[in-house]
Amino acid sequence: MSDHVTAREFHAAEGTQDWRVVGDGAGAFFPTPSVDASATLISAIAALPGVEAHPPAIDLRARGVSVRLLTTDVDWYGMSQRDVDLARAISAVAAEQGLVADPAQVQSVLVVPGAPDVSAVMPFWQAVLGYERRPDSPEEDLVDPRDRMPAFWFEGMDEPRPGGLGAIHLAVWVPIEEAEARIAAALAHGGRVVFDRAAPAWVTLADAAGNEVDVATVARRD
Repeated sequence: MSDHVTAREFHAAEGTQDWRVVGDGAGAFFPTPSVDASATLISAIAALPGVEAHPPAIDLRARGVSVRLLTTDVDWYGMSQRDVDLARAISAVAAEQGLVADPAQVQSVLVVPGAPDVSAVMPFWQAVLGYERRPDSPEEDLVDPRDRMPAFWFEGMDEPRPGGLGAIHLAVWVPIEEAEARIAAALAHGGRVVFDRAAPAWVTLADAAGNEVDVATVARRD
């Protein structure tokens, strides 16, 4: 039986309060006082039973440790019961070290090229980035095989820009409870709303020059 779980089910599970599901998995950020403290947390995570069979993505910085959990296969790119169990275990070892998660710091970035014919431009981006096609959506998504850089999602354009040109914008995935403040801050710094009919799943903003970004959440995406 599949152990896949939705973002809503992940958030509802006991022991996952440190974590937030964004566009590419469940993330947690544990602030630390030093590089040494960050390394100590990572060592404890590496020692967890079974972690080698389903390893998390971990980023060490002087001010803290970011951890991301994700289950992928040919028909799924999201959360699983394995991620729920590992999230609980990681939170437990962090608590043992006196670390308190800061869910407000969880986010991920997605690059969204647009083109009248997505199939005509994906090979270019795959080649220039050294990326690979995402197994569950190979006709529209590229991911970094080294799991370091932002993913690319290719969006078909109903009406190309003058000259048959495409467009490109970003999506910033944030926790559901952080989206309103993030949008308000952007508007206070010269932004404007371009599209909000899909809120709270996403709101598209533009800067003064017309460059666009989606502030996106997993709300209503289950």
